[in-house]
Amino acid sequence: GVSAILLAAGSGSRFGGGKLLAPYRGRPLIESPLANLARAPVDETLVVVGDDAERLRPLVEPYGVRVVENPEWEAGQSTSVRAGLLALGPEVGAAVVLLADQPLVGPGAVGRLVAAFEEGAEVAIATYGGERRNPVLFGREVWPLLVRELAGDEGARAVLRRHPDLVREVPCDGVGDPADVDTPEDLRA
Repeated sequence: GVSAILLAAGSGSRFGGGKLLAPYRGRPLIESPLANLARAPVDETLVVVGDDAERLRPLVEPYGVRVVENPEWEAGQSTSVRAGLLALGPEVGAAVVLLADQPLVGPGAVGRLVAAFEEGAEVAIATYGGERRNPVLFGREVWPLLVRELAGDEGARAVLRRHPDLVREVPCDGVGDPADVDTPEDLRA
């Protein structure tokens, strides 16, 4: 199976806090990626929470997701990726990692990454206009490498640069938009 790991643990400091609770299209921002994942070809979704865990939990649980708390969230995004991977069961063959502040990444982008995995990709990364962005799918065989090498707030970018032979780029133009919300201005846009 394929699982989705939605990273929602950060404090949203550039936003001024509470970013994933901010209204977006009439509902909290966190609900947009959850609605997209509900239509994506994944068997389960894990939401990794940290800073706003108690306020996010009642918003995400109605989507049938599993909530994973990351007590080390302040040490950066890498700790949330690690927490999500370590929470997956032995039946999971791949994990798609997404950011909760990217409300326009559609289920089609996830579908393209899953298709690449089914065709043999160990790591499949979405590209938009030829640039690598999120989401990223990691096959189980690379999880030990990630758990060993992930550090800080960069997520997996540094690991992927060190191991380019593992990566398959998957064009996702037209099935999603990688725009992320870091500031109130980004949300308005």
